[in-house]
Amino acid sequence: MTDSADIFEWPLRVYYEDTDAQGVVYYANYFRFLERARTEWLRSLGVDQRELMAVERRIFVVTKTEAEFLASARFNDELIVTARLDGLSRATFTIGQDIYVKDEARTHCVRSTVVAAYLDADNHRPKRVPPDFFSPS
Repeated sequence: MTDSADIFEWPLRVYYEDTDAQGVVYYANYFRFLERARTEWLRSLGVDQRELMAVERRIFVVTKTEAEFLASARFNDELIVTARLDGLSRATFTIGQDIYVKDEARTHCVRSTVVAAYLDADNHRPKRVPPDFFSPS
């Protein structure tokens, strides 16, 4: 569904607080990194989530997530976290995400898929995703 031009990249640095006693990123923190990149990806598309909820009364809810941990990132590594639209249905969308260490090899650390639902903020019922929602504004 996407080509490489549609892949959003977000730079991130691994801080000490992100690591375990061995100095590698604690697995749950990768999900925080992925969330940040999704938020910035949506912002780059012109989606203001605060306004979406306050004015249009719409929200996103993650309904499924999968992650494959391929290599460890370590304290002080520079990372690239990506986001791309991999699928779109009436009320859900699938986001493909990857995390790489920004090194010569571009070491692939995490491969992830997230499914999110587009809901009415008041009753949490599914709503149709607007057809132009994922087009840059």
